[in-house]
Amino acid sequence: MRQGSFKRPWNSDGDRANKATIGGATMLSTVEISLPIKLKLDKKFQPPISEDGDELYANGIFLFNISRLLAFINVHPERFQIVPIEIDEVPHYCGGGLDQDAILGANLSLPIVLAEISPDNYNLIDGNHRVARAKRDGIRILPGWRVRCTDHVDFLTSTEAYEKYVEYWNGKVKQLRRGA
Repeated sequence: MRQGSFKRPWNSDGDRANKATIGGATMLSTVEISLPIKLKLDKKFQPPISEDGDELYANGIFLFNISRLLAFINVHPERFQIVPIEIDEVPHYCGGGLDQDAILGANLSLPIVLAEISPDNYNLIDGNHRVARAKRDGIRILPGWRVRCTDHVDFLTSTEAYEKYVEYWNGKVKQLRRGA
C-alpha cells in the first residue's frame, strides 16, 4: 500500500462499516483510499520567468503560467498521460463571454488541462474554447491531461502566491485527514 493511504471497510451499500451481512454471512470488504500528501514549503521557490505572450490563468488569488506548464508537460510526456475527458464533467468551465471566432477555430485535437486545485478536485485551466466548441458541436469527449498539484504548483507566478497555495493545500489535506 502506498504511503499516505489506508484501507477503510465498506459495506455493500457503499457506507462505512466494519462488517456487512450478505445472505446471512458476515463479510468485511475494503476499498483503498489514498490521502493526498502535504506540500513542503520550498524556501528557495523561484516562480517561472514569464515572457511576453505567455498565457496566464487566474484561479482566485493564484496565477499560473500556462505556457510554462504546457512546455513542461511536452518535455516530460512520460509523466503526463493523455486521457479521455467527459465534457459534461469538466469542472469550472467558463463558457460565457468567450470569443466566438476563437471557439470556431479551437483545435479539438489539443488536450485540455485540468489542474488539481484542491485534493482530488480539478479545475479546467486550459481549453475553455475547446470545451465550448465541443459542447456546441455535440462532442462528448476531449483528450486531456489531469495535472496533480505537485506538478503544477511550480508554475505559480509569484512567491507570495506559492506560499499561500502551500498553506491552502495543506489546510485542505488537514481537513481530509480529520474526516478520515
